[in-house]
Amino acid sequence: MSARAMPVPDGLAGDRVDAGLSRLLGVSRTRAAELAEAGAVTLDGRAVGKSDRLTTGSWLEVDVSALDRVEAPAAAPEPVPGMRVVLEDEHLVVVDKPVGVAAHPSPGWTGPTVVGALAAAGFRVATSGAAERQGVVHRLDVGTSGLMVVAKSELAYSGLKRAFKERTVDKVYHAVVQGHPEPTVGTVDAPIGRHPSADYKFAVTADGKPSVTHYEVLEMVPNASLVEVHLETGRTHQIRVHMAALRHPCVGDVTYGADPTLAARLGLTRQWLHAMRLAFDHPVTGARVEVTSRYPDDLAHAWSVLSEGYR
Repeated sequence: MSARAMPVPDGLAGDRVDAGLSRLLGVSRTRAAELAEAGAVTLDGRAVGKSDRLTTGSWLEVDVSALDRVEAPAAAPEPVPGMRVVLEDEHLVVVDKPVGVAAHPSPGWTGPTVVGALAAAGFRVATSGAAERQGVVHRLDVGTSGLMVVAKSELAYSGLKRAFKERTVDKVYHAVVQGHPEPTVGTVDAPIGRHPSADYKFAVTADGKPSVTHYEVLEMVPNASLVEVHLETGRTHQIRVHMAALRHPCVGDVTYGADPTLAARLGLTRQWLHAMRLAFDHPVTGARVEVTSRYPDDLAHAWSVLSEGYR
């Protein structure tokens, strides 16, 4: 067994296992969590889970060879009904992703993926990046629909990754949120990290990553508002977390505090959130690329019910 063994360093005392291992081994927190879930982490000889806490002086052992056994599966070619190719050339492809589709495979996800759908349609994407997410330069949540760009060439992959890192990509979302945000135009600048007690979601936390969301209310109806959102950063669940922090969660987003009765009345089984517009300089030609998307049927219906008689 290829293992690392040591006393828990003082600087990691009190950390969750996944967070501490991520810092200690220089791997992502997700990969560290996968190690724990695979039974590859012990404290004083006892297997621990990803959410257990590290304690000073405890003897930590990690079977690092397990990293090779917990990789996400490669994307299986699988057509995705409703996924449209909006723009394509030899370097990149922009798709309009339906709800219920992940960007790429991940441990525990058995549903359709954008990468798998592109493979099924005969697209060849860049080989850069982890095997399961080759060509993917940004992601949308499974429960969020809308526009995603995927790199086909290695040149496009490096250029797009740089553009997202340097925040030169214009990512515009529409969201319907509960209530009426005040002020109607504003910026949320609040760090986002793992939720302290619910590992499956995120929250505004003092030690989170810098996260900036700009919003503008476009229209108000008695119980909700249609909001345009521009992302300056791209944290997981960023819009959902920031809107919830304002006490105006996305309609239908019961994970982040939305009214489940309202969601049921509207027939929504996910958050009202759609990636409407994507604009960037083409990574090879330099030409400005801008694509837009319309609301899918479930979101259009929900907004129609909310605004009926008030427009």
